[in-house]
Amino acid sequence: MREITPGVVHWTATHPRIHSEVSSYWLVPERVVLNPMLPPEGVRAFGAEPPVAVLLTNRHHYRDAERFVEAFGASVHAPVTGLHEFTPDQNVRGYEDGDEPAPGVRARAIGAISDDEYALVVPRAGAVAVADGVVRRGEDAPLSFVSDGLMGDDPEEVKRGLREAYRRLADEEEFDTLLIAHGAPLVGGAREALRAFVSDQS
Repeated sequence: MREITPGVVHWTATHPRIHSEVSSYWLVPERVVLNPMLPPEGVRAFGAEPPVAVLLTNRHHYRDAERFVEAFGASVHAPVTGLHEFTPDQNVRGYEDGDEPAPGVRARAIGAISDDEYALVVPRAGAVAVADGVVRRGEDAPLSFVSDGLMGDDPEEVKRGLREAYRRLADEEEFDTLLIAHGAPLVGGAREALRAFVSDQS
């Protein structure tokens, strides 16, 4: 686990279903974890003021959320359009565009790749968490889309929708860090990098 910007801790773990490394984040002052797998240290890593909420940027990122519920009594929040993925006893709460699913974290709908593709804006940290629409395949890698095979029947239409949504996000929000669910976070210059990415893809 590594603090990548004040109050934002990043770690990776192997996802048991897709067998690849995925990224999770702990917003320390907000007491929120994003798309969490358990870190190698387990729940002990979170100390005396552990997370009280788990936020998912889409329905597929439940990951180890249940472990945070069991250990800390944390609430779990996902886009309302993805709640059909969960059972009633998982007690996942829905959020919509513009909501604050946890204090200090605001939801922005992205859509295009799926109805429940969302970004989560953390103004205190100058950060935005993104789901699956944009990925980064390593510390020095550029931003990219997921492979066409994961974009349904019309990948080019999905990419058009993602470009429009991310262009709006970059125009309307102030941020310097991207907290990417699949790949390394981008710390510093993230807003400009996202703008350049969607422009290059036009």
